Amino acid sequence: MEDKKKIQLFEQTPVPKAVMTLAVPTILSSLVMVIYNLADTYFVGMLNNSIQNSAVTLSAPVLLAFNAVNNLFGIGASSMMSRGLGKKNYDTVYRSSAFGFYSALTCGILFSVLFTFFHTPMLNILGADSTTAEATAQYLKWTVSFGAAPSILNVVMAYLVRAEGSAFHASIGTMSGCFLNIILDPIFILPWGLNMGAEGAGLATFLSNCAACLYFFVLLFVKRGHTYVCIHPKMFCLRKSIVFGIFSVGIPAAIQNLLNVTGMTVLNNFTSGYGADAVAAMGITQKINTVPVNVALGLGQGIMPLISYNYASGNTKRMKQTLTFSVKTALLAMLAVTVIYYICAAPLTAIFMKNTVIVDYGTRFLRGMCLGIPFLCMDFLAVGVFQACGLGRNALAFAILRKIILEIPALYILNYLFPLYGLAYAQLTAEIILAAAAVTVLIRLFKKLEHRTQ
Repeated sequence: MEDKKKIQLFEQTPVPKAVMTLAVPTILSSLVMVIYNLADTYFVGMLNNSIQNSAVTLSAPVLLAFNAVNNLFGIGASSMMSRGLGKKNYDTVYRSSAFGFYSALTCGILFSVLFTFFHTPMLNILGADSTTAEATAQYLKWTVSFGAAPSILNVVMAYLVRAEGSAFHASIGTMSGCFLNIILDPIFILPWGLNMGAEGAGLATFLSNCAACLYFFVLLFVKRGHTYVCIHPKMFCLRKSIVFGIFSVGIPAAIQNLLNVTGMTVLNNFTSGYGADAVAAMGITQKINTVPVNVALGLGQGIMPLISYNYASGNTKRMKQTLTFSVKTALLAMLAVTVIYYICAAPLTAIFMKNTVIVDYGTRFLRGMCLGIPFLCMDFLAVGVFQACGLGRNALAFAILRKIILEIPALYILNYLFPLYGLAYAQLTAEIILAAAAVTVLIRLFKKLEHRTQ
């Protein structure tokens, strides 16, 4: 089956329009996901209880670990699907989507089982102490023990749908769950509702992820025969070319997220030494900072199908035009956000908690973190290109450079030199170097591709 409208989008639609068609829905869904994550922090913050707020913050690395599975089978399978479309190899497209779906489902179930059995040592690793352990455990009960599979599946299915150019439907599925979560949060969290605190935030997240999965199942049923996404069990296989093609991109992407989890855990452990107020402030700052981070990430993910398709079909010129337009657009937007964040750091923090100590911490944290945003978007776009082209080693090298070589050592050094407040500048230190490396590697990559097509 060949969908001529989707092929036209990849091959003939003017680059700015094609980028916007694919990227804008992806960015919007990323922003809505941020808003729903902020909703947890906001509504829990309304309790004015730093222990409940810390529970959400300390749980973040575990939920971020889901992204390792999301990237392994979501990014890996979607990259393979788009490259298969570029080569008009539709059997590869179908089998890649089936492999991604069933592998993600299996991993989600294993995640729940393992966490349920080993939750006590996990709480210690996350930095929970005697005051925050119970609230953190209640939040994780719903989001991980019960909710790992739907949380992972709804993201992976969005990747698979987006790979064939259906960015709008991918975004609707993701956003439907997010909006439901925002509606349920105050009902479950606040005293006038069920008064469940952080546990209520976890329950709302679980139900919203189930709703998002239901949307994608209905979508695939309605579009059967008119979609490249296939989740029929008979299409699942362990064909070497499929498995290797997905894992060559997915494993580096998964490792990248595991390194992000490691970095966040190190940061939270450093911060927890300064008390619950500092942890709550750092959590609020991280959530605010995820807005521009997810815009950059959404843009990188949005253009991946376009980059993958034209890489596979040998249209280097269209690839380069796509990246150039995306970089110019992203840098202008990120510079504007940085200025706004730096000037409005205090009122932005105060939205979530009115505690003057937490607002003071959060103001200083946000001003440090926001300075790395323009550099970070360049890094994200470069990694998106590597993943789209199946260059998993390049993406892995950047992940190791960011966390292991630059950011985590910077956390130790800056915390020693400038206790607590130095932690906020570790991202800036890493991203300046990574942005320079990204520009250098991309220039070399396109020179190599242009030579290949001559």
